[in-house]
Amino acid sequence: MKRLFGTDGIRGVAGEFPLDAATVRMIGTSLSRQFEAKLGRAPRFVIGRDTRESGSWLEEAIASGASAAGAKCESAGVITTPGVAYLTAKLGFDAGIVISASHNPYQDNGIKVFLPDGRKLDDVTERAIESDIAAGIGAGTSVVESKESSEHLAEYQADYIEHLRAGVPGLSLVGRKIVIDCANGAASHLAPELFASLGAEVVAIHNEPNGVNINEDCGSTHIDDLREAVVVHRADLGIAFDGDADRALFVDENGEIVDGDATLWIIARKLHNNGTLKAEKVIATVMSNIGLQKALDSIRVELVRTDVGDKYVLAELLNSGASIGGEQSGHIIFPEIGLVGDGMMTALLLLEAVGDRTLTEAIEGFTQYPQTLVNVKVAKKVPFEELPDVVAAKGEIERELHGEGRLLLRYSGTENLARVMIEGKDQSEIERMAHRLAEVIKLSLEQ
Repeated sequence: MKRLFGTDGIRGVAGEFPLDAATVRMIGTSLSRQFEAKLGRAPRFVIGRDTRESGSWLEEAIASGASAAGAKCESAGVITTPGVAYLTAKLGFDAGIVISASHNPYQDNGIKVFLPDGRKLDDVTERAIESDIAAGIGAGTSVVESKESSEHLAEYQADYIEHLRAGVPGLSLVGRKIVIDCANGAASHLAPELFASLGAEVVAIHNEPNGVNINEDCGSTHIDDLREAVVVHRADLGIAFDGDADRALFVDENGEIVDGDATLWIIARKLHNNGTLKAEKVIATVMSNIGLQKALDSIRVELVRTDVGDKYVLAELLNSGASIGGEQSGHIIFPEIGLVGDGMMTALLLLEAVGDRTLTEAIEGFTQYPQTLVNVKVAKKVPFEELPDVVAAKGEIERELHGEGRLLLRYSGTENLARVMIEGKDQSEIERMAHRLAEVIKLSLEQ
């Protein structure tokens, strides 16, 4: 059986295997069976979804399969991924199920499952579900009414909003004008309400989802509309969410992008100054800009890098006891608040750290270094240290950077690509370096 679970649950084109209705019902049945075997009783699940047109029937399908196997399911309706994770823990559900494909286009969808502690399903349970699907467990079960309850839907969403407000007690946004790009996604009705309730003058854009416009030229992956809106409305800043609002990127008062690295710097410095930055460390990935490392070095805070992926960031956060970690994409995790990145919570904590300053003033001390990335198609992934010419070229470039840049060489985890990433002070210079090393890799792997 081909593995269905990736690093972020099951994802694919809605209506096609494994996200066709019949298979999704089997997933619900298997999920219920796996939890009942562990708990010794029928499990309770809460289900939330983003705004894709496929979301409602996928929710019905997984609830139908789970109900057929005895699970009790409740709907949280259209809500953010971190909202589902919060409700799972707060209200004692055995698992939270999210129907979303995050920043992907509307044709895609996905299923991810959170445990009450905020962690995702363990590998053993994922493999067991895949085995059940391969064996056709639940395939012969007739479609049943899901018995999914939605009577507490408004209550659940209000509870989540209050949880966000409680995360920054005393925060007032009175006098602040904020443009919010909701990506026509799960934050469309929640984010404007949240920020307005704290006193902000809110200009909401891309907050009218129709089932097919989620992430379409908007949100954190398409930020130009937000940049323009901030300037046109003379706003203090802009916030861009992705489809399920587990990440947030920002735009300063001049329309300039403030990414996840800059966000880590602003919040970490505030925690450091307050004496509340645990372990005096910030966790980021190997892709984080060297500018973040240099900024943190200036205040004697250590930057710890992990492999690319929020699961690696989370693992190191828990291992080190650090207070904050994240990625350039704006997926930031605060383990003392929750183990799931929450774009709206990130935005509130950033605004708290900025205080009465402008975002430009708050970012002072952080300089984004130019970065270039070159991909090289490869037929095989030979360890780079086994390629003498590559080792020599890499060493030569690192010497040329004189400690004022960074070179990262890695293979893609999903494609037959070698990735050459270089950061330095001069864009044209690092581009020449990257292409030079890419050519050496290409020639070395042709031999």
